[in-house]
Amino acid sequence: MIVEYLYSLAQVSAEQWNGLLVDDQPFLRHEFLSTLEDSGSLGQGTGWQPAHQILKDEQGRLRAAMPAYLKAHSYGEYVFDWAWADACRRAGIDYYPKLLAAVPFSPVQGARLLGEPAACATLLDATTGSLAGLELSSLHVNFTDPKADAVLQDRDGWLARLGCQFHWHNRGYRDYGDFLAALTSRKRKQLRKERDQVAGLGVSFEWRKGDELSEAEWDFVYACYANTYEVRGQDPYLTRAFFSLLAERLPEAIRVVLVRQGSRPVAMAFYLKDDDTLYGRYWGCLQEFDQLHFETCFYQGIEYAIAEGLQRFDAGAQGEHKLIRGFEPTLTHSWHYLVHPGLRAAVAEFLDQEREGVQAYARRAAEALPYRQEDGAAPC
Repeated sequence: MIVEYLYSLAQVSAEQWNGLLVDDQPFLRHEFLSTLEDSGSLGQGTGWQPAHQILKDEQGRLRAAMPAYLKAHSYGEYVFDWAWADACRRAGIDYYPKLLAAVPFSPVQGARLLGEPAACATLLDATTGSLAGLELSSLHVNFTDPKADAVLQDRDGWLARLGCQFHWHNRGYRDYGDFLAALTSRKRKQLRKERDQVAGLGVSFEWRKGDELSEAEWDFVYACYANTYEVRGQDPYLTRAFFSLLAERLPEAIRVVLVRQGSRPVAMAFYLKDDDTLYGRYWGCLQEFDQLHFETCFYQGIEYAIAEGLQRFDAGAQGEHKLIRGFEPTLTHSWHYLVHPGLRAAVAEFLDQEREGVQAYARRAAEALPYRQEDGAAPC
C-alpha cells in the first residue's frame, strides 16, 4: 500500500474519488471539493492548503482517501480549538500548522474516511505517524459519521469530542400544517404569528435549482452571502467564482430561494440537498426585514423538505433559536490526535469535562422542544 499527499484534488479523477463514496451527500463529492480549490476559496493566502491523504494498492488503484488541509489558523472549522492554540502559544509550542480532515466552511456530519474500514485504518495510522516528521502539531477529524467513529475509537492516541447541533426531522408530515399540528398550542401560535408578519411585507419566495439561475442572479446571491460577513467586519470565505463553478458541476444538488419584494430581489438562502436531507448553508439580505431570516432559512426549508419527502433538515451549526421551531438537539463527533504528550494530556482532561457538559446541555435542550408530549421526539 502506498500513501500519498495530494496538493490538489485535480491529481485524482472524479470517478476514482467518487467511487469511494457510499451515499450522495454533495459535500464529499469531487465536484464540490474541487470547486473550493478551483474557485480560489482555498489555497495560497487563505490559510487552507489542500493536503488530501490517499492510499493506493500496488496496481495504483485508489483504496482509501481523506479530504484534508494544512491549516495556519482555526477559522471556518466550527469545532473550536482556539484555547488549545493559545495554550500552546503561551507554552512556546507551535500549534500551527496543523492537519484538518473536514469539509471547509461546512459544519455538516458525513464521511471523512473514504473506502473500506481496513484501508482507512491503514491510511489514518500512516498519516498520524508522519505528523512529527512534517512538523505538524496535530490531526483533527471533524463532524464524523459512524463509520469513521468506529475506525477512530479503536486507534491509540485519539481524543473524542462532542458537539451539539439542531436538526429538523420529518415524522411523516403530509404538509406544513400537519407539522404545526404536532406542536403545542402556544408554539404553534408563535410560528403562525412570525409567518403572518412576513406575509405582511409583501414578499414572495421562489425556489430554483442550480442550473436555473442566470449569472446576474448569481451575482445577487453572492452579494447577499458576502454581506453577512461584511456587516461583521469579516471577509467572506467563498469567492464569487465558487457559486458559478458549483452550478456547472453539481447543479442537481443546489437549491436557492430568491426573495422578492414586488419585482425587487431583497434576500436569498442557499441550500444543498441529497436524496435524504436538505442542508441550509448560506443566507443574506440587503436590508433589514423583521422575521424574514426565520421564514427564508427555516420555515421555507421545512415546507420544502416535507413536499420533497426528505427525512432531515440540517440548517447549520449552533442556534438555540432553532429549538422552538422544531429542530432537535443532535450530538456531533470530532476526533483529535495531538503529537505533544503534555498538550494531549491537558486536552484529554478538558474533553472529559466538556463531554459531560455537552450531554447535559443536549438533554436540557430536548426538554425545550415545542412538540406536544405525545408527538415528542427522542433527543440526540
